[in-house]
Amino acid sequence: MKPGKVALLCFPHANLVTGNLRPVLLIARVSGPYYDWLVAMISTNLEQALPGFDEVITRQDYDFVASGFKEASAIGIGRLAVVEADLLLGEIGEISSERLNRIQKRIADRIMGVQEFRSEANR
Repeated sequence: MKPGKVALLCFPHANLVTGNLRPVLLIARVSGPYYDWLVAMISTNLEQALPGFDEVITRQDYDFVASGFKEASAIGIGRLAVVEADLLLGEIGEISSERLNRIQKRIADRIMGVQEFRSEANR
């Protein structure tokens, strides 16, 4: 496994109740003695994608086929989790290194306060 790979995970709901099996993007391996990964949830519900923040990949994108997605999907940059590698149920694809770099930069900018995202609900 490496950053940029798309794997399957039973992604928990926000209340930590067991969720649904869904694809996740491996963002980065977490430092330390454990084999944990920072992952982002992926959804085909594009209406939930936050414009200017989440990353949408469509059939027209050059890395769509390699991603393993069956239809246009949103990579939920605001829907992150740290999970044990053992919980990942296998890889289904990979996004381009350019897209991964863009996502990682957006996450870092958000954490550092460089990019402030305000949803319609927060305005």
